[in-house]
Amino acid sequence: MKRVFQARGIERPYSFLVRAGFSPNHATRVVNGRVKQLNLDDIERLCVLLKCMPNDLLEWTPGKNFIPGQEHPLSSLQRVGQDNPVSRIWYSVPIDRLQEIETLVRKELEKQPPTPVVQAASQSSSPDRPIG
Repeated sequence: MKRVFQARGIERPYSFLVRAGFSPNHATRVVNGRVKQLNLDDIERLCVLLKCMPNDLLEWTPGKNFIPGQEHPLSSLQRVGQDNPVSRIWYSVPIDRLQEIETLVRKELEKQPPTPVVQAASQSSSPDRPIG
């Protein structure tokens, strides 16, 4: 999840998660990549907070029995070599070009269809439940 925090400009993910209502223990495990399982409510909360999709939070590392080059639906969740350099690139842009680049990015984002809202099954009876 480190790459999602970086992409969102969150420099202190632990503090961010605790302020959002996650327990300090859970926030530590999320930040350190030691989460073995997440319930759907936690995935939803993280996606809402980070403005992302569930697949953005997941990473798949093939097991020893996986044959390299084999096509598998989980392959899209491999994150090998996918460091998120966007913030580093942004900070390297000369000040006089920031407005131009921001305009280009906004135009590109306007071309994309809106991200669908995912609702966990447990929320169907109480859609107005506050998150965080």
